Amino acid sequence: MRRKLVAGNWKMNGDLATNARLLDRLAGAWTRAERRSLAVCVPAPYLAQAQAALQDSAVAWGAQDVSEHRSGAYTGDVSAGMLVEFGCRYAIVGHSERRQGHGETDARVAAKARAALTAGLTPIACVGETLDERERGDTEAIVRRQLAALIAVLGGDTGRIVVAYEPVWAIGTGRTAEPADAQAVHTKLRAQLLAAGAGAVSILYGGSVKAANAAALLAMPDIDGALVGGASLDADEFLAIGRA
Repeated sequence: MRRKLVAGNWKMNGDLATNARLLDRLAGAWTRAERRSLAVCVPAPYLAQAQAALQDSAVAWGAQDVSEHRSGAYTGDVSAGMLVEFGCRYAIVGHSERRQGHGETDARVAAKARAALTAGLTPIACVGETLDERERGDTEAIVRRQLAALIAVLGGDTGRIVVAYEPVWAIGTGRTAEPADAQAVHTKLRAQLLAAGAGAVSILYGGSVKAANAAALLAMPDIDGALVGGASLDADEFLAIGRA
């Protein structure tokens, strides 16, 4: 059965005092009686704070990136093994901001997903097209290529990941794909996963998700949850999305 998951991506935001208020609110409000999973992916310096605040709660936590390497001369990188020591359950890989700003290729994203799985983490693997690619009609080709790279490396372990479709043109812009348009892409991704024997993989939607639009998006049959950016920094807004 596909798991329902709403994951927050704080991006490069937060400070100790603000984080404490947000994490305490989530830990106190989200219970194990909820019928879906809630998680926050925080900047690496705040993983210890997230672990301390959430370890006895129903809220999971994770990282926003992970190195494909186990150890070595990779200054600034954080290995999957290090993340495990901070109790992480998830690691985002292939976010569009990493692909664009840091030049991450499909091959590198797949290698990061493999490293996360090997260490016992669940990768949240992101795929998505830019506005130019969308306007050229290349959406399906782009997301299929990105997902195919993951499947080629992960093989039979593909079923252990989470996929997030995040149209790049909708991230942080206030623009959101119409529910039917998002569902159309999720349908294609689901078919590709089914062909790889991984039809039970959860597929999240990411791109300016808010409490106001979450219910309509999450009502779509192949949208299993959300990868939430800015709205995850507001506890009440994030909780409302989780309960949509």
